[in-house]
Amino acid sequence: MTDHPRYPSYNVLDKRLTLSWDAVTRRVIDRRLAVSQEPKFFSAAEWAVADAVCRRILPQPAGRPPVPLAALLDAKLVADSGDGFREGDMPYMRQAWQQGIAAIEAESQARHDGRGFAALDAVEQDALLGMMQRGELNAPAWDGLGARDFFTKRILTDVPGLYYSHPTAWSEMGFGGPASPRGYVRMELNRRDPWEAAQATPGHEASALRENKRVL
Repeated sequence: MTDHPRYPSYNVLDKRLTLSWDAVTRRVIDRRLAVSQEPKFFSAAEWAVADAVCRRILPQPAGRPPVPLAALLDAKLVADSGDGFREGDMPYMRQAWQQGIAAIEAESQARHDGRGFAALDAVEQDALLGMMQRGELNAPAWDGLGARDFFTKRILTDVPGLYYSHPTAWSEMGFGGPASPRGYVRMELNRRDPWEAAQATPGHEASALRENKRVL
């Protein structure tokens, strides 16, 4: 997330109706783009805390619409689509998120004169998240769910995973989506297929800009 995009003018959604994407890919991406901005799993209060956590874990640049992380997380929990496994010392995904959000809120109110996590400033939020990462939080609301475990096994698993599942992040890192059906041909080191994004390197930004305007 730099001030100057690594893949200038590249927009992966330009590939939507090309040979690069098939109908299955289009349906999946359409669902991600249409994710509800209103909570369906979380309560409004839980959503506010989850949204604030997501914003601090993955701050996003101001020059483009943000990836709606809280909405994607809520949709993941509504669908109850887990990881295919569960750590033996962790609750199920839905329970872990509800309990973790409640514990973060309880810790915030206890340490900041009744102010909830979403009402804290960025420095205060980061300090509380840092304590969670180090396992220094122990409010009764955690009730067997380790604060550090929740941070590493749920927050750091789910939030970045949701971010990089979104087309905005794909455009940011020059990813074209699933290799099927078009595939890749030029597999040698530092070679790029014509339908792949061109990365801007110092002194060659204009060339990457031109290339990416015709990448489909």
